[in-house]
Amino acid sequence: MNAARWPREQPDSGRLLHVAPRSGRIDDVRMAELPRMLRPGDLLVLNDAATLPAALHGHTEAGAPIELRLVAREEEGTWTAVLFGAGDWRTRTEDRPLPPPVSPGERLVLGGLGARVVAVLPPSPRLLRVSFEAQGAALWAALYRAGRPVQYAHVERPLALWHIQTAYAARPWAVETPSAGLPLTWALLLDLKRRGVRLASLTHAAGLSSTGDAVLDAALPRPERFDVPAASVEAIHATRASGGRVVAVGTTVVRALEGRAAQTGGRLEAGEGVTDLLLGPGFVPRVVDGLLSGMHEPGTSHFTLLQAFAPAELLRAATVLAEAHGYLGHEFGDSCLLLDP
Repeated sequence: MNAARWPREQPDSGRLLHVAPRSGRIDDVRMAELPRMLRPGDLLVLNDAATLPAALHGHTEAGAPIELRLVAREEEGTWTAVLFGAGDWRTRTEDRPLPPPVSPGERLVLGGLGARVVAVLPPSPRLLRVSFEAQGAALWAALYRAGRPVQYAHVERPLALWHIQTAYAARPWAVETPSAGLPLTWALLLDLKRRGVRLASLTHAAGLSSTGDAVLDAALPRPERFDVPAASVEAIHATRASGGRVVAVGTTVVRALEGRAAQTGGRLEAGEGVTDLLLGPGFVPRVVDGLLSGMHEPGTSHFTLLQAFAPAELLRAATVLAEAHGYLGHEFGDSCLLLDP
């Protein structure tokens, strides 16, 4: 499947493949038709995490060029991050040269923002725990000055920060965009509400999708933090009690809701936490009934995640149909709705 090479001027103009897991029916429609795919009384749950400028270019103390990509902010004020060697967005992550080895205590200079290596973490010497010299408001200001969005080699030109934000982005928690929500414009969301579809949100710190390191990539997604507010929990319980369906926008929403339910004895409760939940074949969702996602090809980690909602054979058939109809993949591509009518 070809990759979308640039964000659409009208995000809701993309295509939507509606896959019904039980019947096996596959329909080729448009994203603008999403409101008629849902019923009055259904609930659409969004991940409102804004995306950080998580890529920091700089050099080691010895002057070797590096790129540091943030992975997650830790409770004690440090960050986990992945180290890359020299290069830029024109080179695929798997083709980038290896970074120089670094040791605990070493200082990294990242575009005017200094950081110390606190620890080198398993399973790869490229996975670091770092502590920035600036803290609090000064750190956030420096991060937005020095950082850039994570870039992708398949796009036409460098992405700016506004290209990777959903319409409803709020707290800056994500290091890569929760891309399933990019096609959801305010016009489309208002159309959904007019048709009786309710909206709820949570915040989930979407992490890196790829590092180019086979060992690290095999361990993705790493544990990620989330915050499920009480209003959203109440909306979910009310929806299920009235016979409506809970539809997650992206696998990050699924990980947050199902991970939280697993931590609270099976009944969803409000609260913050960290989830290491892995979705895939054999996983039976207890909170979520359907999923709106991007298009993902067999063999990718995201394709495995989708198998929590539909069998692999049906997903492969959907991929063949999508390719025949010219669907586009990756962050700015077309969408797939896994939901029984």
